[in-house]
Amino acid sequence: MDTSETSRRAVDEVDLLLANARLRDELEPYRDESIDDPSVSRMSLRIENEYLSSMLAWERAPALPIASWFTPVLEIPSPDSLSDEALSVVLWDTIHRLYSQNVVLRCTDHLSDRELYKIIYRDILPCCEKKVEIQGKHLEWRCIEDNDTWLRYYADAIERRRFQEEHDVDIPPSETAKYQRDLPG
Repeated sequence: MDTSETSRRAVDEVDLLLANARLRDELEPYRDESIDDPSVSRMSLRIENEYLSSMLAWERAPALPIASWFTPVLEIPSPDSLSDEALSVVLWDTIHRLYSQNVVLRCTDHLSDRELYKIIYRDILPCCEKKVEIQGKHLEWRCIEDNDTWLRYYADAIERRRFQEEHDVDIPPSETAKYQRDLPG
């Protein structure tokens, strides 16, 4: 083995250890059990530093209404003011704009365009969330409010069986949702 390669690895390891110490110092005011999670000790130093960096980004991120994540603030017309055709155009534009800010919508296929638009208008855009910009990470918004909807349209056979066993309840029949969408993300 080339000695320059060995010394380069040692320098990289020292840099990783120094970065780890810095990250842990910066996280100290936010310290809780997630930093001391035993699974962290099973990570490589590089992966642990990525994990600690993401935790630090989360702790420092501002909680803002999602509409304020945009410049200018994302304002969409009231659902009652739009025809079905106009609403569909604004809906898809809004879905793509949300995705541009790493907001991914899930479990929407049981909702009509108007129902989904109302959820975005009423629930998603005004909701305060931490805006964390970490490559490959996104805010996932599940557009369901109850277990029956999830079980009926989205849960796979294993999830359905597990839910039935855990809760000892009858579950609704599995169905294909009416409004199939190919959403970004």
